[in-house]
Amino acid sequence: MALKRIAPFALAAVAAAPVVLLHADVERLKNAEIVVNEMAGGVGDGIPKDLFAKAKCVVVIPGVKKAALGVGGQYGRGYISCRTSEPGSWSAPGGIRVEGGSVGLQIGGAETDLVLLVMNERGVDRLLQSRFTVGADAAVAAGPVGRQAGVQTDALLTAEILAWSRSRGAFAGISLQGSTLREDDGENRELYGKELPNKEIVSGKIPVPKDAVAFISALSKY
Repeated sequence: MALKRIAPFALAAVAAAPVVLLHADVERLKNAEIVVNEMAGGVGDGIPKDLFAKAKCVVVIPGVKKAALGVGGQYGRGYISCRTSEPGSWSAPGGIRVEGGSVGLQIGGAETDLVLLVMNERGVDRLLQSRFTVGADAAVAAGPVGRQAGVQTDALLTAEILAWSRSRGAFAGISLQGSTLREDDGENRELYGKELPNKEIVSGKIPVPKDAVAFISALSKY
C-alpha cells in the first residue's frame, strides 16, 4: 500500500525535473563563420582563394587567447571540416582545440583568429589523429598573404598544413611551432548529442547540425 501511495508523487517529481538539452556553442560557430568570410573573402590581404580552393580540410579557431600558464602559451577552441565527394560541399564540423606554442605573437594582440588549410592527404591523416604537436608530428608553414599568393617556396610546396592568423585587423602567416592540436570531445558531444571522433564526423556521412549550417555555408563559397 505504501508503495502505491508514494509512486504518484515519485512520477510527478520525475515529470517536473528539468530536461537538460545538449546544444552547440552557437556564438563560437557564428564567430567561426565570420572569420571565414573576413579572412578568406576579403580583398587584398587575407588567405589567397586559390590556396583555399586546393585545401582538403580547413580548421577555424576564432579568438585564440593567451593562456595564463607559461610565457607565450595559447588556448583556443574551434572546428574542422573537410571536403566531401560532392563538388563544393564540406562536411559537418568536428570540434578541435589548440594549446601551447606561440600563436599570434608575431602580430600581437590578446586574441587571435586562426585558420589552417590542410593541403594533402598526409596532413589530413595527421590532423585527424586524436592529438598531434606541430613540428614534432606535422609540418605547418606560414601561409602567404595577399600579393604573396603566387609565391612558390619550398615550404609552401612541401607543407602539409598552411596557417594564418588575424589580430586587431592585421593578417599574418604563422608556423604554430610547438602548438598541440587535439579533438574537442566536449564540443562534439554538444553538437551531436554523443561522442563522435572527428574522423567519422568529417567523412561526409554525418548530417550538418542546424547550428552549424551557416558556418558550413561560408566554407562552401570556396
